[in-house]
Amino acid sequence: MKQRGIEAELHTDFADFSLGVSLSLPGRGVSALFGPSGSGKTSCLRALAGLMRARGFVRFADEIWQDDAKGVFVPAHRRAIGVVFQEASLFAHLSVRGNVEYGLRRVPPAQRRIALEQAIELLGIAPLLERRPQTLSGGERQRVAIARALAVSPRLLLMDEPLSALDVGRKEEIIPYLERLPHELDLPIVYVSHAPDEVARLADYLVVLRTGKVLASGPLQEVLVLLDTPIRLGEEAGVVLQGNVAEHDETWALMCVAFLGGRLWVRREDLPLGAPLRLRVLARDVSLARSPHQDTNVLNMLPARVEEIGEDDHPADALVRLTVGESALLARVTRRSVARLDLHPGQTVWAQIKAVAVLR
Repeated sequence: MKQRGIEAELHTDFADFSLGVSLSLPGRGVSALFGPSGSGKTSCLRALAGLMRARGFVRFADEIWQDDAKGVFVPAHRRAIGVVFQEASLFAHLSVRGNVEYGLRRVPPAQRRIALEQAIELLGIAPLLERRPQTLSGGERQRVAIARALAVSPRLLLMDEPLSALDVGRKEEIIPYLERLPHELDLPIVYVSHAPDEVARLADYLVVLRTGKVLASGPLQEVLVLLDTPIRLGEEAGVVLQGNVAEHDETWALMCVAFLGGRLWVRREDLPLGAPLRLRVLARDVSLARSPHQDTNVLNMLPARVEEIGEDDHPADALVRLTVGESALLARVTRRSVARLDLHPGQTVWAQIKAVAVLR
């Protein structure tokens, strides 16, 4: 049975733009609000949390949190939410344990859905419990902040650019923990970000915002391949493929990942056969050919169908939307190549993808 999620109509006016959005987010997984600075992402999240009062309507599952037509507004402290901001904002006078336990007083024991020990284990902070925040790294502080948000047993977790203050190494440290949360806790998450790599790793559903308006929304894989909207990811344009480990090549340290439509060889990770894996293939790393080639270093050659050819950021380039079985790919090629290969919708081509180019 489909779990009801979030329905919201939000409107408010700022000095530089007006927010006017209609949101319908699923009740499972990670829904990402994505867009550049000033697009309205954080305003939407704060309105969902009840930290900012926009005009409109907000429903989560079967609870009405705001309905201006009926004079209903549930304050933030009465919404079953956990919130994580860019900065961890931990209490310096408390230990990590004290910070994580702080929110428990808000939740009667009978209403606690997430055990404190479970939050501590999920975020891997047991070795940190007796330390003070000032002794922690940025990634450790943010993990503690997430555990603190989970300790209140929220039914919805709201995260506002939680990785933006971290360097690349610290981001890579914390993302695996974020990947586990929605599945192990069956906890829906609304995740605000302007970083395409974070969205590709974490999101199941994507809402693209610009200047206070929704440009596109839907399942991640569907939105990423849209060519008829003004979504521009530049060098980050590409697709996400969900697959499973199908084979290991011990000799060359490679593994084969099967997805709906084909198989991709990628660099090996320490994963068992059958393990689920999310792969990211950037449009810049997909080349096209009219026939398969054997005298090349490219390991992955997939038969594909051209579905659409659209404009790209630079006038020399084009984005080509392809289907490989039941999955979609994007390829960035020059318009000269489009003409030379006589590319057109309905045509069968070969998509070539280097194993070393496929991202996690």
